[in-house]
Amino acid sequence: MPNISSRKLKNDDGTADQALRPATWEAYVGQERVKDNLKILIEAAKKRGEAADHLLFSGPAGLGKTTLAHLVARELGSPVKVTSGPAIEKMGDLAAILTNLEPGEVLFIDEAHRINRMIEEVLYPAMEMRKLHVVVGKGPSARTLTLDLPPFTLIAATTRENLLSQPLRSRFGATFRLEYYRAPDIARILERSAGILSMAIDAEGIEVLARASRGTPRVANRLLRRARDYAEVHGKTVIDREASKGTLSLLEVDELGLEPQDRKLLEVIITKFGGGPVGVGTLAAALNEERGVIEDIYEPYLMALGFLQRSSAGRIALPPAYDHLGVVRRGDLL
Repeated sequence: MPNISSRKLKNDDGTADQALRPATWEAYVGQERVKDNLKILIEAAKKRGEAADHLLFSGPAGLGKTTLAHLVARELGSPVKVTSGPAIEKMGDLAAILTNLEPGEVLFIDEAHRINRMIEEVLYPAMEMRKLHVVVGKGPSARTLTLDLPPFTLIAATTRENLLSQPLRSRFGATFRLEYYRAPDIARILERSAGILSMAIDAEGIEVLARASRGTPRVANRLLRRARDYAEVHGKTVIDREASKGTLSLLEVDELGLEPQDRKLLEVIITKFGGGPVGVGTLAAALNEERGVIEDIYEPYLMALGFLQRSSAGRIALPPAYDHLGVVRRGDLL
């Protein structure tokens, strides 16, 4: 196994992120159901000589939605244009993107749930009929021009599918939700990434990092890079259990991947609000945190662990959360 100091890449996260992004189906670990469906969809479109159906990828951040979009474009043999919901501020921005598409090109829109509702109105005919309606002028003299668009495939990614309007969701030919990865898949990703970065890591080191990776490849690769730093500074040639645990300790990440803010959220629910239910707005104020951050970043993983429950009355801390934090439940004191 190569020595850590003999890595081929610079110690730069941006460079590493690009190098670690899978470029083939074989290199993309996990999400087998999604991959199988996409392969059939793409192969059928290629046999018919048509643009593939519009696709929607949803799920927590860091699970590979952007990577899948690039893989789809690669398999279709098509170039891909990349933008995001917040970047499309005016109808003219979207019109400029759509009118510059080449036949068969893939348009990838990240954070699609942040597209303005008025701009969505421009997307509907573009997705359904490949028509772009442009309003020229203002007031009584305004008129509408209709432009034909080439065949194209829109791929949208979102972490908040519930915030997409129903008319927009209904225009996607296929919708796929990415789930958190199982520990064995994360271990395979860590092993692959260590090989690309020419890093030496043993099975125990991988096991510790995999358990703390929140079922998310992006987090796994971030922890791996920090473990590399830790090993180098401490004169280790292999990232072993000690190096992995030392890395997590420095980052204040526990064995299940909970960070200080995750634990603080649970502690606030348990100690200040008796375990809940408590509204997310109240939680945001108590934590001095944005509501969207709580809903998008913290809650999905805590719910996946069985630590937190969303109810109509608010958020409730579940028994495993008490056990993990070492807090005695009120009922246990009786």
